[in-house]
Amino acid sequence: MLHHLKHYLGYNEFRPGQQEVVEALLQGKDVLALLPTGMGKSLCYQLTGKMMQRTVLIISPLLSLMQDQVEQMKKMGIKRVIALNSFLTRMEKQQALQQLSQYEFIFTSPEMLQQGDVKERLTQLNIGLITIDEAHCISQWGYDFRPDYLRLGKWLKSQKNIPILALSATATYEVMDDIKKVLHMTSPFVYLHNMDRKELHFSRKWFNTTDEKVRWIKEHVMQTMGPGIIYTPSRRKTEEIARLLQDVHIQAAAYHAGLESHDRQLIQAQFIANELEWIVATSAFGMGVHKPNIRQVIHETMSPSLAHYMQEAGRAARDGQDAVATLLCAPGDDEIIRFLALDDLPTKNMVTDFYAGRQLELSETQLRVLTYWYSEWSYDEAIQKLKELITQKMTAIRATQDVLYTDECMRVLLMSHFGQSKQVEELCCSLCSDAVDNLIKVRKWMPLPQQMKLNWQERLDKLLN
Repeated sequence: MLHHLKHYLGYNEFRPGQQEVVEALLQGKDVLALLPTGMGKSLCYQLTGKMMQRTVLIISPLLSLMQDQVEQMKKMGIKRVIALNSFLTRMEKQQALQQLSQYEFIFTSPEMLQQGDVKERLTQLNIGLITIDEAHCISQWGYDFRPDYLRLGKWLKSQKNIPILALSATATYEVMDDIKKVLHMTSPFVYLHNMDRKELHFSRKWFNTTDEKVRWIKEHVMQTMGPGIIYTPSRRKTEEIARLLQDVHIQAAAYHAGLESHDRQLIQAQFIANELEWIVATSAFGMGVHKPNIRQVIHETMSPSLAHYMQEAGRAARDGQDAVATLLCAPGDDEIIRFLALDDLPTKNMVTDFYAGRQLELSETQLRVLTYWYSEWSYDEAIQKLKELITQKMTAIRATQDVLYTDECMRVLLMSHFGQSKQVEELCCSLCSDAVDNLIKVRKWMPLPQQMKLNWQERLDKLLN
């Protein structure tokens, strides 16, 4: 195994879990693997594909993540890789489908996989492995409900004797059961890596008002070291905090889904290249961002679920060095969390009107969910499903409140939510040790390139001589 790892991918040793997953896949087993962010999940399907000498299909949730993974593989020397997604023009798509057998690794989205010509072409290939990335999206109880992921089950059922690899960083046992059921996994090998990372420390701070939180963020960022990410639920708040930091000469940018795609790509590239020290973002930022030296993740408001929170906090400390995830709290946060958790769910009236064919103003997620329900279930079944979803969301909200108000160890609570135990005894969280906040007190940031210190007019003058 080590010989093949070195030969095909250039690595000398496996990270925890990688070898076990690859060996199970080579034996033809279905595999469900929970590996923390930054633990090299992609190596599992890359090495398996190389050793099988057969095509690997990777179903990925985000176009930007898909493109990033393709670019990363090309940099590694894996050239026969393609992203089959909506970025392609009609002509490019047809050409790609005609040449699909030439590729070792094919990335696509669950939505693209529903298209007849794509499904037909894939059945003609010698596929040796089907990988479902970010597999928590499959779950009806998961925190990123995607109906087209649920439709995968029907297609996968027709793909006989092809092992399935489901990958995720965070999932509860309930979500894992849902993944196995929807994907029709047969006695899968399950690998659960311990989520407790000794280099990631947790801190919680209470304030009287949201304005106090923002003032604290400004002072804290001025005094401590980055790079870092500040998560906030509001697009308006991302812009506000980013401007505050820019006013005190911190290289920061706002990132949210309301920005144009090329703007988001530019901001992400600048952050990775150390041209930006801080990103102030909604939950739209982070998936697929390969930046190992993130020292801080600050949540201006708690995420709507602990799965969300751990996914975002886990983007720090991928280099194995100490980092701190800081949670800011204030009265009224409970209502914000409740709104975030339930906002995109359709209401009972929406379900009734949709099934009756009446015109409605719906969010993109509400429309996706209702369209799927209408295609699969009767009205009564949809109402029952809505009740179940609300119950699950409320359970997730109560779990976040436990972290907000606990007097016990944050790490113990977080790990127990995912059915795991605390491993680290020292500097686990600010509730157990005041020393956690001392880990990041000294501001150490490399000087930015000289051109980044100029304003846009000066930069243009310099470029145009």
